[in-house]
Amino acid sequence: MFGMFVNEFIGALVQLLLFSLIPFIFWLIFGRKKENFFKWIGLKKIKHQGKPWVTLCAIVAATGLYIGITIAVLGFLPEGVTTAGSDFAGKGFIAFPAVLAYGFIRTGLSEEVVFRGFLLKRFAEKFGFVAGNTIQAVLFGLMHGVPFGLATHNIPVAIVMTLLPGAFGWFQGWMNEKRFGGSIVPSWLLHGTINVIVAALSL
Repeated sequence: MFGMFVNEFIGALVQLLLFSLIPFIFWLIFGRKKENFFKWIGLKKIKHQGKPWVTLCAIVAATGLYIGITIAVLGFLPEGVTTAGSDFAGKGFIAFPAVLAYGFIRTGLSEEVVFRGFLLKRFAEKFGFVAGNTIQAVLFGLMHGVPFGLATHNIPVAIVMTLLPGAFGWFQGWMNEKRFGGSIVPSWLLHGTINVIVAALSL
């Protein structure tokens, strides 16, 4: 099982590098004279804004709702349709280190760099926060929903699996930009935690 962790960790790093490539090229062309790459994509220190208890309540409510509905929907998927964490199904707790690499690096960090770190910030600069956040959320939702639609040939499943991640992606964008000073660290940690929980339930 150590081999599973090594393979997952290496695969996660490769995916992170690939997902970071386009943002890095854009930064070289348009942003390198303004600030360093990590700040440009929001990998920076968290500066909370507003009342902490309001932020905490919003995170708990949105996360609980998202996890609950997602687990319920996954239960209705046709037999044979796999999810991102299906590779760990039935492996037991010994696979948990690999699940952590999957949740926090392969999916969590990679996707946050692209969607909340790159797309949201660039679209928000061009069109304003509401439009920018909506665009990245729609793209984030489609990235999840379209594969389910192709695998199941089920339009309702495709719609639900687009709307759920899309809505949560919008919440994460709001959370980062309006509560945490533009840092993507909060959405990275939240995204990774959710993916770890969902994958761990299948162990």
